[in-house]
Amino acid sequence: MELEYSSQIYLDYNATTPCKESVVKEMLPYFNKHFGNASSSHHPFGWLAKDALDESKNMISKTLGISQKEFIFTSGSTESINSVLKGLYKKNKSTRNHIITSKAEHKAVLDVCEFLEKEGAKVTYLDVTSDGLIDIKQLESELSKDTLVVSIMFANNETGVMQPLDLISQLCKKNRCLLFSDATQALGKTEMNDFFKQVDFACFSGHKLYGPKGVGITYIKEKSAVYLDSFIQGGGQQSALRGGTYNIPAIIGIAFAIVQADQRLIEEKKRLEYLRNLLQNGLSTIEESIVNGLNVDRLTNTLNISFKYIDGEILLRSLSTSLAVSNGSACKSAGVNPSHVLIAMGISPTLAFSSLRFSLGLYTSKKEIKNTITIVSKEIAKQRESNILWERREV
Repeated sequence: MELEYSSQIYLDYNATTPCKESVVKEMLPYFNKHFGNASSSHHPFGWLAKDALDESKNMISKTLGISQKEFIFTSGSTESINSVLKGLYKKNKSTRNHIITSKAEHKAVLDVCEFLEKEGAKVTYLDVTSDGLIDIKQLESELSKDTLVVSIMFANNETGVMQPLDLISQLCKKNRCLLFSDATQALGKTEMNDFFKQVDFACFSGHKLYGPKGVGITYIKEKSAVYLDSFIQGGGQQSALRGGTYNIPAIIGIAFAIVQADQRLIEEKKRLEYLRNLLQNGLSTIEESIVNGLNVDRLTNTLNISFKYIDGEILLRSLSTSLAVSNGSACKSAGVNPSHVLIAMGISPTLAFSSLRFSLGLYTSKKEIKNTITIVSKEIAKQRESNILWERREV
């Protein structure tokens, strides 16, 4: 089945990004020309693959400022989240069985925590403010001698809101517990100068930064690795934490994607902030619109905005011929429930259903943003013309 969407404006970069042609070019020879197994140590096919693996690890290490011993490759952040949280609990549950996370975390974290609760873990779900930040005082009061790990994402995928990891890290170190952060949305979009000093574990996905799907990275601080049980047994690869044949093309892809994202970070961040603000200002002129997470630090590419007196599902369907946008995370946007992130922020289910997430990216242009403002404004005005509640609202 072929879909014609070349004329669509794509504003769903937090869901996924296209793999850059320059990244694909680096990957291609390792699918069929240099196809050796990096663990085959007795012939040139394996040596060449191992060289590519080592070079990729070196590129990532230098770019992120971490040791090659401190990260392993996975299929993506969902695997990393499962592996870290389940691995920590399995190995340490007899001494510490308490996990702290927030009600606005990615569903991958929340679903794993629910699973671990059934296994006997005690899980605390922190409240968030109306702007999406966790309550630091609540975190401090919930920490105890039984707390094993705090799992808080760096930047929210739906609102772009960035959590104060410096303060969270200080509390974790004071309580001698571990800190895990889902930084999938942050890498390549914001500076991470102190990030790896603050956390014990973190995760990233290649397809969020113009690399391939199906590959990710788990960061494991060297001194914290002792607390983690192995993920996958078989073969002994990756310090015996995750056995299995190295996916060399994908590993090359994520390495080049990380390096390129870092090289363009400063200029691209400024460019996206300008475009995001242009979009935000334009859509904010629509009556009864509310920007979610407005008053705190956010990723410069993300805008989450609610429109009163609008049916969100009808709005999305109407926009789908012109715009690729979403009403939340791609991992749950097909569901019938409103965004759990917005609900956690105290937004009513009705208003949460009437929210759109715009996430801008490398190929977003000023012209596209201006066209988006026009398209959304016209569609909302059209919907409200036939909405009796809009006519009867208090002005």
